[in-house]
Amino acid sequence: MLDASLKGQLGTYLERVTHAIELRASLDAGVKSQELRAFLEDIASLSDKITLVEGDSGAGRVPSFAIARTGSDISVAFAGIPLGHEFTSLVLALLQVGGHPPKLDDAVVEQIRALQGVHTFETYFSLSCQNCPDVVQALNAMSVINPDIRHVAIDGAFFQGEVQDREILSVPAVFLNGELFHQGRAGVEEILAKLDVGDDAAKVEALNARDEFDVLVVGGGPAGAAAAVYAARKGIRTGVVAERFGGQVLDTMAIENYISVLETEGPKFGVALEQHVKAYEVDIMNLQRATGLVPGKSVQVELASGATLKAKTVVLSTGARWREINVPGEHEYRNRGVAYCPHCDGPLFKGKHVAVIGGGNSGVEAAIDLAGLVAHVTLIEFGDALRADDVLQRKLRSLSNVTILTSAQTTEIHGDGKRVVGLTYKDRGTGAEHRVELEGVFVQIGLVPNTEWLKGIVELTPYGEIVVDARGQTSVPGVFAAGDATTVPYKQIIIAAGDGAKAALSAFDHLIRSSVGEDGEAVKAVA
Repeated sequence: MLDASLKGQLGTYLERVTHAIELRASLDAGVKSQELRAFLEDIASLSDKITLVEGDSGAGRVPSFAIARTGSDISVAFAGIPLGHEFTSLVLALLQVGGHPPKLDDAVVEQIRALQGVHTFETYFSLSCQNCPDVVQALNAMSVINPDIRHVAIDGAFFQGEVQDREILSVPAVFLNGELFHQGRAGVEEILAKLDVGDDAAKVEALNARDEFDVLVVGGGPAGAAAAVYAARKGIRTGVVAERFGGQVLDTMAIENYISVLETEGPKFGVALEQHVKAYEVDIMNLQRATGLVPGKSVQVELASGATLKAKTVVLSTGARWREINVPGEHEYRNRGVAYCPHCDGPLFKGKHVAVIGGGNSGVEAAIDLAGLVAHVTLIEFGDALRADDVLQRKLRSLSNVTILTSAQTTEIHGDGKRVVGLTYKDRGTGAEHRVELEGVFVQIGLVPNTEWLKGIVELTPYGEIVVDARGQTSVPGVFAAGDATTVPYKQIIIAAGDGAKAALSAFDHLIRSSVGEDGEAVKAVA
C-alpha cells in the first residue's frame, strides 16, 4: 500500500517511538477494508513497537482504526486511509501516542489537561484539503494529553453517506458530542477558545499589563513575521498581535515562487514563519483582532477582546481576505454550498454541477481543478473577457464539461433553506436574467485588504489599501505598514516579506531619531 519512499520516511520517524502501540482495526470484507488492512500491515512492519490487531477501533465506523498506547487509555482514531495532506497527521499521531510529546506551550498543555468532562470530536476531512491537517493534528494532540478528549478523523470520501446526512459542504467540519462545533482551519488555541476555557477577564488584564513595545506588529503573515524578526534582531522590545498567525498564506495550496524554497505548501510555510519568529524574544499574542488605532507619542492598538496595547512604533501588516460578491444568498449559504477554497471543498461536490465566479488566474485555475471532480462547471466572469493567463485559458477551453459566461453579473444565490440549489446572473449586454441550477458556488474574485478598522485614522485608497511611501511610512508618524494591505503593487509572499523587513528597519530608524532631543542629546535609550 505504501510505496518505498513513504515507507522509508515513516520508518525513520518511527525510530522515535518509545511506547508500544497497537493499531486496532475495524474491518470487513469490503475493498476499502482490504486497502486499509494492507496500509496498516505496512506500518506495523516498520517498527517492532507496533502491533496490528483486528477488533473494535472505537471509531464507530468500518473501515477505521485506532492508534492506541498499549496498557493505557491514550488513543486517536482515523476512519479512512490518511494519505495525501493527512499523512503528516498520521505520522504525528504515531509519534505522540508512542511517547513523543506534542510541541505545545506549557500553559496550553495545562489548559487541555484541565478540561472537565468527556469531549467527543469528529472531524470530516478531504485528502486534498490543506487546512484539514491543522484541525486533525490539534484534536489528536489534545486527545493524547487528555484521554477524556476523544477524536476520530473521518475521510469524507470513505463515508459519503454521513457527509450527505450531516449536510457537510465544507471541510474541515468538526462535530462535538454530535453537534456541529467548527468549520474551517483551527489550531489548538482556537479550539480552546471556542470551548470557552480560561478566565477572559484575566487574559484582558494580562494584555493590558504588557509594557510598552518598541515595535508592535499587527498581523502574523509573511510581512508581519519578517517585521518581527528584523525588529527583534535589533534587540528592541517587539510584539506581534495577530488574529491567526500565518495569515492568508495558510489558505494557499502550493508555493513555488519563494526564492530558495523550490516548493512548499501554505500551512507548512505558515508554521515555518511562526517557528522563525519564536526563535527570537518576540511576544506573540495570537487570536487577537485589532479594532482601533489611537495615534500619539505612545500609539495604542485596541483589541476586540477589550484590551489595549501600547507601542512607540507600529507596523501594520493585516493582509487581505477573499473578496465577497455581496449578493443575496452568499452569507446565508456560506459553507452550505458557497465556498472560497476549491482545493478544500471541491471533493465534496463530486459528480455535481457547480459555478466558479471570477475569470482571473484564481478563478480559471479553480475551474480547471474542479472540472476533474464535478459533473459540470459554469465559469462566470463580470468583464467582457477572461483575465487569466493565456495558457490557463487554453486549458480551460479544452475541457468538455465547462461552460464559460462573460459579461455576466451574478445577482443572487438561491437555496432551499439547507443548501445551494442555483444562482441567477444578468447578461450585461442584453440585461436579460438567467438562472443556473447547481449545487455549489466557488467565489474567486480577488482580495480585499483588512483595513476597515483604520478608516479615518491612516490614509487609505478608495480600495482600502494603506498608503505608504518607499520606507513603509503611513500618514501617521511612527506607524508603518507592509504587505497585501498596502499600496505596494504585486501581492506576493516574497514582496510582503521584504516590505515587512523594510518597515521594521524604518521603525527602528524612527526610534533612533525620535530618541534624540533638539540639542542632540539622547533623551531615552531605545532598548
